[in-house]
Amino acid sequence: MIVIGELINGMYKDVGRAIANKETDIIQHLAADQVKAGATVLDVNTGPYSKDPKDDMKWLVESIQKVTNVSLALDSTKADVIEEGLKLVKKRAIINSTNADEAKMATIFSLARKYNAQVIGLAMDKSGVPNSKDRRIELAATIIAKAMEYEMDADDLFLDPIVLPVNVAQNQGLEILESIREFRHLCEPAPQTTIGLSNVSQGTQFRSLINRTFLVMAIASGLTSAIVDPLDKELMDAMITAELVLNKNIYCDSFLDAYRKK
Repeated sequence: MIVIGELINGMYKDVGRAIANKETDIIQHLAADQVKAGATVLDVNTGPYSKDPKDDMKWLVESIQKVTNVSLALDSTKADVIEEGLKLVKKRAIINSTNADEAKMATIFSLARKYNAQVIGLAMDKSGVPNSKDRRIELAATIIAKAMEYEMDADDLFLDPIVLPVNVAQNQGLEILESIREFRHLCEPAPQTTIGLSNVSQGTQFRSLINRTFLVMAIASGLTSAIVDPLDKELMDAMITAELVLNKNIYCDSFLDAYRKK
């Protein structure tokens, strides 16, 4: 399971302040803590209030790479902001993200080819997030086809069915889980799959419980990565245990500690 740590995002007030004031220690501690907790990739997002997102992206990438060598998922709606990060990364990056819009895909896959990056593809287009599994699959297939035009290997593509909050779109949970299963069969080799997990519990009580329950169900449906809060220990324990039950790791009585040491 590829764990993408979600916490270096300027939409969080404390992170936004740290970015605005260039408080390196806050960002570096957040990076190191997420990696220590099990993140194998760190999402990097300057946030919606950045006055100079290109400069902030450069500063974030440079600050993070001084304390950890994990891969970064460069997260922005603006291609030029993503490119500033791509110029600086020391390890292969993930671009977060494109949707199925033709112009957007052309821009993002061009960057991916130029910088040898992986890409997260959102199963949506200009009309918004689809309500059905079939439409999600159609959009995912469109993204795969465009990736192949740019000679990207399918397993370098992370398809995201777009998780919606359970309190306003309860009927979408099953559609998303079924989409994850189907995405894995769209081509060979299979594409990766990912979700922004915290969306499922947005605006609800018992957020951690909802997050970890849905994550376990998604892993059983074929999920290969997720953007999560790795500092939520119960969430990480549930992920580790799900992979154990699915025979992806060898059992021992101390399997939680063994996984973390690995």
